[in-house]
Amino acid sequence: MGVSGAGSKRGGVLDSPRMEILRLRFVGSEQPDLPLDAGMHDLGRLPQGGIGRVEGDHQVLARLCVDGRGVWLNADAGDRRVHVNGRAVRRLAMLRRGDTLHLDGVELRLLADRPVRAPDDPATDVAEGASASPHAVLRGIGGRHHGRCFTLDRARVVGSVAEADVRIDDPAFAERHARIEPVEGRLVLRDLGSADGSVVNGEPVRDAVLEPGDQIVFDAYHRFVVEAPGPGRAGARRGGDQDEMPMPAFDDVETPPRRAWPLPWLLLAALLIAGLLSLLLLYGAP
Repeated sequence: MGVSGAGSKRGGVLDSPRMEILRLRFVGSEQPDLPLDAGMHDLGRLPQGGIGRVEGDHQVLARLCVDGRGVWLNADAGDRRVHVNGRAVRRLAMLRRGDTLHLDGVELRLLADRPVRAPDDPATDVAEGASASPHAVLRGIGGRHHGRCFTLDRARVVGSVAEADVRIDDPAFAERHARIEPVEGRLVLRDLGSADGSVVNGEPVRDAVLEPGDQIVFDAYHRFVVEAPGPGRAGARRGGDQDEMPMPAFDDVETPPRRAWPLPWLLLAALLIAGLLSLLLLYGAP
């Protein structure tokens, strides 16, 4: 079951060498990964079955737009077959590496172009953007800690025990699952003996060097993203806006129409009633 090559547009900002090239993996399928270079990528049902890149008259379930800011997913406003990290997408979503997509029940995963580095990998160094910023934070984007931030200027333990810095209140979760700490100018994730390890940018790992923009998933449900001012891969994807925090991942809630301010209508109604009462008093009595 093949997938045709990804289309792309070259020139201008889209051809920036700083833009990270991501790839889409078809989980549980023998299809090769689909590289998402700059341009539009239409995804839908293939004639021979399965999900892949489609062209022409095929039904399009979702469209991925890749540019210097990142990867944007557009879905039909009435289609409920498109989900990102378990949430239905009605119109638009900005994707991060490590996100899980479900299109019509088929699972896909957005991966980085290069693998997650282990702390003992000699090729991993600070010069490649893996430096630990003193202002780095771990922000929850799924699970109980959604929207909450934890500073990473010191070691943080993730676990189910009460004294854990990032507590996952689940008896099935390891008491001490992992530790995130700054080590020699790098931000390092260390496994503390958990059963299944962690997932960084869609890849299962035990230990890893983290960078701004990396997504970490604990126990398949608790999602976090590393954020920090500075270049890193996240800033590079957005065209070098180093101090800009990641944009909201979802725009899946329809915006309600703005309601007119009711006060002028109330005043008008009150004046009308007062006028009617005045007329009754003047002309209504015999």
